[in-house]
Amino acid sequence: MRIRLLAPPALALSLSLSGCAAAQGGAAPSLAKRPVEGQFDVAPPTVVVAPPGPLPADLAGRLARWEADATAAQQAFAAERTPTVEAVAAAQGAAIASERWVVAQQAVSRLVAARAPLTAALADIDRLYLERRIEEAVDGLPEIFALRERLTELASAQDAVVAALSSELPEE
Repeated sequence: MRIRLLAPPALALSLSLSGCAAAQGGAAPSLAKRPVEGQFDVAPPTVVVAPPGPLPADLAGRLARWEADATAAQQAFAAERTPTVEAVAAAQGAAIASERWVVAQQAVSRLVAARAPLTAALADIDRLYLERRIEEAVDGLPEIFALRERLTELASAQDAVVAALSSELPEE
């Protein structure tokens, strides 16, 4: 009984395999490109993009001002950092809303405010990038990107300091 049940599927399988072997005969089908396949090959248009030129004079002054603002903000941040560290250390173990806690929170707020010219300059550079992108103007982009990278690194370092000091204060 069992042999009879296995015979039909085995027979069907052997017939299908013999059909595959017969179809291949002697030569395998060619994998070469058929003529119809090349009809739609179209070479992409070549676009020549000119390398960026020097920074336009009006932008050079703006970049210099933003760099000066960032330098001033870094100096103000550095000046506020030590008193803030001291205020946060004094608030260790203090109750939330106690005098020491409030003084430390205010110190952290002054530290954040000291970096405002840096964050404003970074926002202006991002706006400049978008304007230049819309106008498809590439002149001066290396200088713009270099300044943006420097300011982004400064802002990230300052963010880390503020986050570390804020994490040391008890939260509600």
